[in-house]
Amino acid sequence: ALELARSSPVFAAKLRECDEAFGEFVDWSLFDVLADQSALDRVEVVQPALFAVMVSLAELWRSHGVEPDAVVGHSQGEIAAAHVAGALTLPDAARVVVLRSAAIAEVLEGHGGMVSVPLPMAEVTERIAPWAGRISVAAVNGPATTVVSGEAEAMAEALAKFAEDGVRARRIAVEYASHSAEVERVRERVLADLAPITPMPSLVPFYSAVTGELLDTTGLDAAYWYRNLRTTVEFAATVGRMLDDGFGGFVETSAHPVLTTAVQQIVEAAGATAFAVGSLRRDDGGPARFLRALADAHVRGVTVGWAGVFAGGRRLDLPTYAFQHERFWPEGSRAPSGDLRMVGMSPAGHPFLGAAVELPDSGGFLFTGALSVRLQPWLADHGVLGTVLVPGTGILEMAVRAGDELGCDLVEELTLEAPLVLPATGGVQVQVVAGEAGENGSRPLSVYSRGEGGEQPWIRHATGVLGTGTRTDDFDAKTWPPPGATQLDIDGSYERLAEIGLAYGPSFQGLRAVWQRGEEIFAEATLPEEYAGDALAFALHPALLDAALHASGHTGFADGDASRLPFSWRGVSLHAAHATSLRARLTRTGREGVSLAI
Repeated sequence: ALELARSSPVFAAKLRECDEAFGEFVDWSLFDVLADQSALDRVEVVQPALFAVMVSLAELWRSHGVEPDAVVGHSQGEIAAAHVAGALTLPDAARVVVLRSAAIAEVLEGHGGMVSVPLPMAEVTERIAPWAGRISVAAVNGPATTVVSGEAEAMAEALAKFAEDGVRARRIAVEYASHSAEVERVRERVLADLAPITPMPSLVPFYSAVTGELLDTTGLDAAYWYRNLRTTVEFAATVGRMLDDGFGGFVETSAHPVLTTAVQQIVEAAGATAFAVGSLRRDDGGPARFLRALADAHVRGVTVGWAGVFAGGRRLDLPTYAFQHERFWPEGSRAPSGDLRMVGMSPAGHPFLGAAVELPDSGGFLFTGALSVRLQPWLADHGVLGTVLVPGTGILEMAVRAGDELGCDLVEELTLEAPLVLPATGGVQVQVVAGEAGENGSRPLSVYSRGEGGEQPWIRHATGVLGTGTRTDDFDAKTWPPPGATQLDIDGSYERLAEIGLAYGPSFQGLRAVWQRGEEIFAEATLPEEYAGDALAFALHPALLDAALHASGHTGFADGDASRLPFSWRGVSLHAAHATSLRARLTRTGREGVSLAI
């Protein structure tokens, strides 16, 4: 959010108002703590900071003509929702978020915990029954996403039991137990601290995740904000009620979208038609990200006031004369400068492989190209132990492209022998060599690279076989999610991968949802919007295929939380090209193998 604060006067002005409102209760500066990661580790700091970002984003959306028809908040997010709706003045909202989080920090922190469980609420309630009175259902976020909270020792026992039962529950990074009996220890303090607030009738309808219903906001007094901290967050029920009331679009005003996936799951479970969009993303909190959020809302039918974005611009009339579709190529026999025909090659038409040539006498073909973080900036998002590597899916893509050119619709086998490293500056030359076709039409294949200067020796990165075969299509993805499958919690998965050295940037963070049904794993992946246009140039964009494989890190397919890096492929064929999203099924084929159907 700091980047947005530097570039957006509207956003920065609202942050300053929040900073002034907080000043009555704290001795720190909002702008200082937003730049200090260590300060944001403190609950009494991060909750007010999150509130400030939420209400400032709402103000920014409004400045672009996007006015809410209703608001809903999740846990502490209800404080921001109440202010945005006009039910709490900024000083009153600041009092609630600052003094309540201070009570949590001083009394509750260190004595509890919270865990996200990828199961329906009813099943979770049964599973935590042995810890009745010590663990509570804290939040129902979706049809198969439930949060529990309670005493630290009981939470550790429950987490171990979930793991023993094969349930991939995830500990939330807090040391207190909101929405549990633990909160009763701060009841009198919260009621006293918040007694001075004066709630007002809202200007915008306020849906309460405490009651699950539309609420008269004159009741948002101290007692309500205690209940908001103590009782279960009925987020799924509240969003369901909003769908019933006809709402079809949800905009999450937060520093990172933590609820958009939950909203979509609620929508799908209800059989409704609605969308959810975020505002900013972790490590991507600047104006470009917000403009993409505006565009995302715009293409889904939200009326956006673009005048502020294009200040000083003017409308241009398009030509009224109809296109005649006539071609006027330069005459003459001389080929233009840069034409590959001048060097005896043909264009290969691929982002990785620019040219192709038939090798004399051997019947083989050579494909050549160049790779670098300048030519393909998104490849910089595939970091392994501090080094940028071309993903195995990228090498597979080159093999598929060579096969397409040669009439081979099947990659019978492809084995990686050495990593293809991209330097921070400069790039590498790549060559794909396909040998002469055998009697059955198959061709041997090798992939090489060397530094772009040409002084270094060629390195062979992969060998394989191209062939032809019958494509199988035994995966029905029309019914989705698959019947009987349980959704797994994937929040924080890319952060955990980064901790073990797999630093995937935005283009490779496409995994959206994972389900498990017995030995089968189902995944949904999407190319981030800013990279979707690149999909037309690839058979299957390497970042999208890579994201589907990340699902293995949420199952017993991999050790711990590590996704395996693919090193060998067999029987690869494509049924369609240029996808921007996919649904996949993974099944284990041995200790090291996975079968992937898309």
